[in-house]
Amino acid sequence: MDTYAWYTTLIKPAWAPPSFIFGPVWTFLYAIIAISFGYVFYQVFTKRLPWTVALPFALNLVFNFAFTPLQFGLQNNILAAVDILLVLGTLVWALKAIYPYARWIALANIPYLLWVSFATILHLTITYLNF
Repeated sequence: MDTYAWYTTLIKPAWAPPSFIFGPVWTFLYAIIAISFGYVFYQVFTKRLPWTVALPFALNLVFNFAFTPLQFGLQNNILAAVDILLVLGTLVWALKAIYPYARWIALANIPYLLWVSFATILHLTITYLNF
């Protein structure tokens, strides 16, 4: 079964947004991520920030990029649920780690934090409804 057909068969809560919302939201968020995370990695590379500040940002990217293959490639809601919790956890850690050094990065990523929080609740609900 292809990805779209599989996803349409899942039971979703009434408050789930329509599928067409996800593309524009992630396009906007990836622009924020590219600029702000890129700044963090540059600052670490030029030794203006300790590498420990960049660690949660790097882990966040790994977990973020793993979600789609887990959810849609493997069609595994449980693994994707674990992954999205890791995305949320590393994002909170990253924003807390960067705040003392560059508050604008933490503030710029508030939309990302809000969306991932919503997406986590949505995904956990879908996982529960389809267990």
